[in-house]
Amino acid sequence: MAFIGLGVMGYPMAGHLSNNGYDVSIFNRTTSKAEDWIKKYNGQLCLSPAEASSNADFIMICVGKDEDLKEVFEGKNGILKTVKKNAIIIDHTTASAEIAKYLYNKCKEINVGFLDAPISGGQAGAVNGKLSIMIGGDESHYKNSLEVLRSYGKTIKLIGSTGSGQLCKMVNQI
Repeated sequence: MAFIGLGVMGYPMAGHLSNNGYDVSIFNRTTSKAEDWIKKYNGQLCLSPAEASSNADFIMICVGKDEDLKEVFEGKNGILKTVKKNAIIIDHTTASAEIAKYLYNKCKEINVGFLDAPISGGQAGAVNGKLSIMIGGDESHYKNSLEVLRSYGKTIKLIGSTGSGQLCKMVNQI
């Protein structure tokens, strides 16, 4: 299992995965934050998204915006360089529906699952493992991910096809 992005939301989310017995490989752009996480939880510190995701069946991402996602996926040390076939990438970033569709298609080309799964509930929801997760993507990937998502999600719903999670989050924000 990999978790990329240890910000206000990602840090406790990755912690819940570790606390639930998952072996978590983490990457964060600010290495000191990743080192702090390793002191608190069990896991492996990785120096790139590619390293973190190379052996993972599930890869969770929680970064800032569309451009960050493209870098994490397609950059010099991006996920797509090492991701194994049949892995499922779960993107918790609040981003655009367009980037979700783009990344879904990139993943589909190499037999990798992709769910756009933005979260709601704020920092308290992340810390307490009570987030709402709005998901767009294929039903089979959704079903295969539910147990993992329950580590930090309380309300987890498949909204529709890829991009639907992001569109639902936009409506939620309004």
